[in-house]
Amino acid sequence: MRRTKPLAVVAGAALLTLAACGGSGDGGETNAGEREFDNASETIDKDPEAQGPAEDIEGATAGGTITVFLPGDPGPDDLDPTNGWSVTGNSIQQALTSRSLTQYKRDPESSTGEMILVPDLAVDLGQPNEDFTEWTFEIRDDATWEDGSPITAEEVAWGINRSMDSEQFPSGPGTEYSQQYFLGAGEYEGPYTDKNTDWEGVEFDNDASTVTIKMAKTFPDMDYWGAFMAMGPAPLGKESQPPAYGQNIKSNGPYKVDSFRPGDELVLVKNDQWNPESDPARHQYADKWVFKFNADGDQTDQIMLSDNTESQTALSTQLGSSSYTDGSEVLGDRLVQQSSQCTSFLYPDYESTDLNWRKAVAYAYPYEDAWQAGGEVPGVTRVPANSIMPPGMSGKSDYFVDGEQFTFDPEKAKELLAESDTPAEISMIFYEADPLAVATQKVITEGFEQAGFTVDAKGTQESPYSTWTNPDDKRNQSLNLRGVNWCSDWPSGLTMVPPLTRTGATYNTGFFSEQSVDDRMDEIPTLDLEEQAEAWGQLDEDLSTEFFPIIPTAFRNDLYAFGSKIGNPTGDGSIGAPNYKDLFVMQ
Repeated sequence: MRRTKPLAVVAGAALLTLAACGGSGDGGETNAGEREFDNASETIDKDPEAQGPAEDIEGATAGGTITVFLPGDPGPDDLDPTNGWSVTGNSIQQALTSRSLTQYKRDPESSTGEMILVPDLAVDLGQPNEDFTEWTFEIRDDATWEDGSPITAEEVAWGINRSMDSEQFPSGPGTEYSQQYFLGAGEYEGPYTDKNTDWEGVEFDNDASTVTIKMAKTFPDMDYWGAFMAMGPAPLGKESQPPAYGQNIKSNGPYKVDSFRPGDELVLVKNDQWNPESDPARHQYADKWVFKFNADGDQTDQIMLSDNTESQTALSTQLGSSSYTDGSEVLGDRLVQQSSQCTSFLYPDYESTDLNWRKAVAYAYPYEDAWQAGGEVPGVTRVPANSIMPPGMSGKSDYFVDGEQFTFDPEKAKELLAESDTPAEISMIFYEADPLAVATQKVITEGFEQAGFTVDAKGTQESPYSTWTNPDDKRNQSLNLRGVNWCSDWPSGLTMVPPLTRTGATYNTGFFSEQSVDDRMDEIPTLDLEEQAEAWGQLDEDLSTEFFPIIPTAFRNDLYAFGSKIGNPTGDGSIGAPNYKDLFVMQ
């Protein structure tokens, strides 16, 4: 899952993180010097029998407005559930506005606050056939839209059908999962592109309230994929016609959209038609939520440390490195460190660069200086990465592409450039709307130039992903260094390696393509389940050491600052975000 926050972790650009999984989200009363990087949990437990309503949070009170500051984060371009594939958008919508087949809830018995996969619109986690090529979900009969009309199996099937349309939703998660695993993958192009085609990949029975999904190949992870909004309902017909629907969605969660200004603000208010009896994980404590995108980082830090009226009922999704020591002392257990299965990358253009050039870039990147310029805390929110798969992911292989951990070593970079046939020139973009991204780009450019590169870095007011993920974009065609921030969609190498390295994958921003790698990615999901984790780890190592197409720069944690009147300040380990489902305003 892409991280939409344009953190200048790669190429000085906002690495909007995609899919996310995580581990503990408890800040604890920890001093700044005592914190260290936390690895995410390897697994997520499941409770197929969980039923609504969700257990009350101890001490929770109703009422009030929660304000969420998102420094340097432009937020989602639209709210269409089928298009949702970013940590920022998904964490807000999955928790508050848009339901799906399954979902996550925070484990009340876990001291580390890990998440559990539980039912959502389905009454359980789905019923697969013996070889996982067909899954049937029974849709509960007590869930409704914001207008009070019941959610039907047909509407869920229609939402799933929409996820097959990569032309209409080119950056949606259906490009990676529906179009890889569902019947008709690679042939059926979705209901908008293939208007007159009857797709047999999903069937519904409104009388029995069932939805059956047929697979092109074995897919034992369908219950996890079911937690994505793209596996939820959409209004039938023209009401959900894109792109207009993305600006005016119909809610079925505890909150509905009051107003939405992309890149600026999202306001949610209570949905009085949401039935808590139908929902095993969500709450509806606050009266209103206000999300402020692209917030100024320094100003937000000062607000959160002031304990004034504005900050008391607010939270921030980032605390800058310059405020970290003060924040630890002032906020205490209201400064929450959230682990997540996320990795930041530089992604050289594969066709126009050679192996020595790519290794030279890895030695020329000023890791810790870039992190600090971007507001990160080395050793706490960022540590050096050595692989595609992050710590805590089952099967991860501990290897070093060049025999050692890449660190900033301009002299080593110069030696490699001397052996390279690729010109020592870098062309890249960065998110100039974020002052931290601008500061980070300056540090990165200086590091690259010190290593012997000439750098052409141009600012963009749009998310860099708008350029990076569009092969036809003329600016993109001029770049030879791009980036991506990626979080696992669930704890499996299947959600890390293929989305970043498979030929034609949306977030393969360096356009890496090797048939041997594609063939192995097709083969691994057919192995026995107990063999797959190690196989993904081995492929991670093999493709990186042989081709080194993508440069891991950092494994990621996040810091969230909560106001003194925000109850239950916690993180959501399933997606690496604040735990919006369980927050409340103390009255």
